[in-house]
Amino acid sequence: MVDVISTLGLAIICAVAAALFGWRGAQPLDIRKGPRLIPWRPMMAASALAALLLVVHLVNLLGIATGR
Repeated sequence: MVDVISTLGLAIICAVAAALFGWRGAQPLDIRKGPRLIPWRPMMAASALAALLLVVHLVNLLGIATGR
């Protein structure tokens, strides 16, 4: 049961991070501040991928086979 709770918590954290990074990446560029030094969109994609993998892992922990 601890694995299910920790996996669900990490999946929620990754999904919230993906939403935050997506919002930050969609902000218009302010040339006066200079170039963006943080690549928000690749960070969004990586955290969304991690959330997806954690959801698949959670489904496997609950007993549903998703692979061979």
